[in-house]
Amino acid sequence: MNAPPAYQFQRLTQGHSENGTRQLVEEYPLSVQVNGHELATLVCSSHQLNFLLAGFLQLQGFVDTLEEIQLMGICTEFGQAEVRLSKPLPAKLQLTLTSGCGAGINFNLPQHHLEQRDRPWRRYRSKELLQLMRDLGRKAKLYKTHGGIHSAAIGDAQGLLLYAEDIGRHNTLDRLAGEALFRGWDLRDKMLVTSGRISCEMVAKAARLGIGLLASRTAVTKRAVELAELTGITLVGYLRGDALEVYSHPQQLKMVAGQQRIAGISGVILAGGESLRMGSDKALMPIQGARFIDHVYGRLASLFDEVLIVTNSPQLYADLPARKVPDIYLGRGVLAGIHAGLKHAQHEQVFVVGCDMPFIDPEVVRVICEGGTSADVVIPVHAEKVEPLHALYSKSCLGAITARLNAGDKRIISFFPEVLVKEVGPECWHEIDPEGRSFCNINTPDEYFRLRYTDGPDIK
Repeated sequence: MNAPPAYQFQRLTQGHSENGTRQLVEEYPLSVQVNGHELATLVCSSHQLNFLLAGFLQLQGFVDTLEEIQLMGICTEFGQAEVRLSKPLPAKLQLTLTSGCGAGINFNLPQHHLEQRDRPWRRYRSKELLQLMRDLGRKAKLYKTHGGIHSAAIGDAQGLLLYAEDIGRHNTLDRLAGEALFRGWDLRDKMLVTSGRISCEMVAKAARLGIGLLASRTAVTKRAVELAELTGITLVGYLRGDALEVYSHPQQLKMVAGQQRIAGISGVILAGGESLRMGSDKALMPIQGARFIDHVYGRLASLFDEVLIVTNSPQLYADLPARKVPDIYLGRGVLAGIHAGLKHAQHEQVFVVGCDMPFIDPEVVRVICEGGTSADVVIPVHAEKVEPLHALYSKSCLGAITARLNAGDKRIISFFPEVLVKEVGPECWHEIDPEGRSFCNINTPDEYFRLRYTDGPDIK
């Protein structure tokens, strides 16, 4: 999609005026003729209009399969669409203008969607729902750029399946339905999450698709709740962070509490490196809305009751509520950082990561920590190499580490022959993190810019 044009504006903040520019969303009117009859004008975004139009026709009850659309011609220059269906339009259309963006259009919801007799319960888990909403947030690139765009996604327990964005929240559902129609996908019993308010007509569209759970970051209307009750849909509002409100059929959503922190282990972030190849402090570089070290700290804080940052420049991380501790052996590299973490930690074991590893997967960390009772070092193997900056170390290693540092040896694995080391192979963590992104670190400007400006991994 081409970026919208930038417009100048004037901002007034606390009596101070300044000029700026912002990309504004273009409203694109699409006039739709079906079987020679003027049916509607959709106010929408101008991309992938075939998905939008096919989904609109399906969700208004005019088609059930793609084969029923005999012809679809779209003139983007003049905003006109010509559609020929294999069956005639209903003789009387009870068209209703709705409260949706761009005056959404709704016709009839067939009676069988309102009949609850013998309808089986669906089963959903709050963990998968929260993850799907996080996935939606990461995909909503246009909203992050200039605002004014709604987004929606459909997924299941395995993750996000379809994503769409548009200036109209109703249009996002039409786009999802249309893409599924083109792909031949059945959306029954899937979850649908949206950035916009949920009104009754959006519930009606979800019911046509067989969606079993519908959730929004914001509010739901009274009529939406009433219709969700009738159609057997679990309706969720104000889904933000780890919080949500369920308004209908709560029995279909199992509330899974977050896992407890790992007992007896401290998290240690090594932030004292010289970053010679990068040329600047990696910990402070931005990625996906925050600094590297913010992402790393957030992951470790969710896993451990104590998180230490090993740094000789504590003022750089004053905003992070973690204890900052210095190297005891100055200028001795990463091995000295592990030594300092072990010395200063209150627990007998520490899980050590680098400040340049923003894609840490908490479940991979838990797998590694589970092996902590049987070895002095528990270290994962990725791409046939050990990952010493994503590993568990015990204070029983301090004697061997100290001896190597006193001998002038900076290599992390130099003390391994003197302690008990347990390797955690890919067979233990591959199902959780098949791409091994938990071990991804950034060392050079090329790696950093490639990650930022290409479709690199998202931070969960």
